[in-house]
Amino acid sequence: MALTPPPFTIGVEEEYLLVDRDSLDLADAPEGLMEACRLALEDQVSPEFLNCQIEIGTRPCQTVAEVREDLRRLRATVADCAAGYNLAPIAASCHPFSDWRRQTHTDKERYNILSDDLAGVVRRMLICGMHVHVGIDQPDRRIDVINQMAYFLPHLLALSCSSPFWQGQDTGLSCYRLTVFDNLPRTGLPPRMESFGEFERSVQILVDLGVIEDSSKIWWDLRPSHQFPTIESRICDVQPRMEHALTLAALKQAIARYLWRLAVRNQRWRIYDRFLVSENRWRAQRYGVREGLIDFGLGEIVPFGDLLEELIALLEEDARFFQSLADLEGAREMWRSGTSAGRQRRAYIEALEAGDDHENALRAVVRHLIEEFHADL
Repeated sequence: MALTPPPFTIGVEEEYLLVDRDSLDLADAPEGLMEACRLALEDQVSPEFLNCQIEIGTRPCQTVAEVREDLRRLRATVADCAAGYNLAPIAASCHPFSDWRRQTHTDKERYNILSDDLAGVVRRMLICGMHVHVGIDQPDRRIDVINQMAYFLPHLLALSCSSPFWQGQDTGLSCYRLTVFDNLPRTGLPPRMESFGEFERSVQILVDLGVIEDSSKIWWDLRPSHQFPTIESRICDVQPRMEHALTLAALKQAIARYLWRLAVRNQRWRIYDRFLVSENRWRAQRYGVREGLIDFGLGEIVPFGDLLEELIALLEEDARFFQSLADLEGAREMWRSGTSAGRQRRAYIEALEAGDDHENALRAVVRHLIEEFHADL
């Protein structure tokens, strides 16, 4: 008898920064703004850890086309509500010049506890991410997919990089966000696990000790969701362009189904040592798509474009199944045009060449990010 496939539902969560349209600096979300968003979007919008952040989440969808419809509505609503307060959302993982020391965290019990627990480390969390859930109802299958999918996390990160600037300086990295986030405990690549029961037992040890209250305080790059029967990918920077977010979502959904198809044929993707995958994670963080990743089978550093073509070929059947092949192939355009990190640097350089000083060139980057947020709405 054929195995019943998982539902492979897909949902996207995004975190945005709010900026003042005049100064282009970060601004706290007024209560009236949050009330307007909640009135329009109900439980699909919420405050984040910092007062200058706002988070949205799509409904569970069957296809990327459904996600597009919901995500466009969510982004447009947040932008419209923010405009009423002379604010604008940007979907970049770090603000180019704002100082984390000047930010305040949201006064909610959950965030107050987090601030007390993680002390100075969490106060630097002026970062935003993009999380994608893919529905896999069997718990052990979730763990099996996570073990194999960890290999592809650097590829996804490389495409997503949107955080080259931090505190007014070009960091030289394409994704600075992870250097901040990795200071938290229980982050990074997921460990290899043999079963969902092993995951639950490990979590329960920390719960019984009072270290964490539940698995929602485990912030791996890829994890079993605490709330839903899904795998939750958390590796990616948030995307200024909505269509790029949808391409990343399409890749993650297709990879999950591809790995399930291997299992049906009693096959699997080779699971490499976390130490080796971490090296590719760093290369993606540092260079984005510019310098290539290590192909451990070949024993070579392979140009990212070549790796991407191989990945698209692997996933073509799965993308056709979800009717998302065009979205998947959008990754080629993301590679050719470069990541958001590269586009932000170009905006900065162009502003300098036009006569702006350093500070105003950074403001030009924020204007660029505002434009990109609105481009696909």
